[in-house]
Amino acid sequence: MAEPAYQRILLKLSGEALLGDEDYGIDPKVISRIAEEIRDVVDAGVEVGIVIGGGNIFRGAGLAASGIDRVTGDHMGMLATVINALALQDALESIDVVARVMSAISIHDVCEDYIRRRAIRHLQKGRVVICAAGTGNPFFTTDSAAALRAIEIGADLMLKATKVDGIYSADPLTDLSAKRYDQLSYDEVIQRKLAVMDTNAIVLCRDQQMPIRIFDVFAEGDLMRLIRGQSIGTLVS
Repeated sequence: MAEPAYQRILLKLSGEALLGDEDYGIDPKVISRIAEEIRDVVDAGVEVGIVIGGGNIFRGAGLAASGIDRVTGDHMGMLATVINALALQDALESIDVVARVMSAISIHDVCEDYIRRRAIRHLQKGRVVICAAGTGNPFFTTDSAAALRAIEIGADLMLKATKVDGIYSADPLTDLSAKRYDQLSYDEVIQRKLAVMDTNAIVLCRDQQMPIRIFDVFAEGDLMRLIRGQSIGTLVS
């Protein structure tokens, strides 16, 4: 087996990735498979940080569109990410992977506060760090939180697990002629308005030279193949 190409990664998981065949909430089969793939990466000697979204339960912008105050909606969305983070922690610990949930908002009875130095220490001890509650601030997406945490912990690569196998020129689910890109620059993603991540996250990664790779969360084994250095999905650098 090839040696891992990265020592430390930040994996961004959307809440929708946990839906699977369900209409709402968490599909136990999906979260178990994701946990097993993360275990394989940890067993390969890679330090893993995770930022998880909450779109399978609540999305702040969607709640705001329905009439709820945007700040309140975003706080509800942050709490949804904590629910997902606790579920992933449980799935990991059930297969003997030590994991810590660290929240950007204080919920001392269920998880730790996010403190950068403590998070890095957990990683160095081989624990998976699951970052919840986004940045802790309204109006910022979990994409921005993922970019921020990847930079803070000194990750070698930020991985975004999505429902498609990379970045396309248009939505491949509705436009069969959409072209998939193997590699793009940060500025190309912004200028072409390729809706793979929010612009704030792309700009933050660009300014700090944090490479991003977009891949399909449902393609079993792709996470490990990426860790081994294979070119899968789309690289933004």
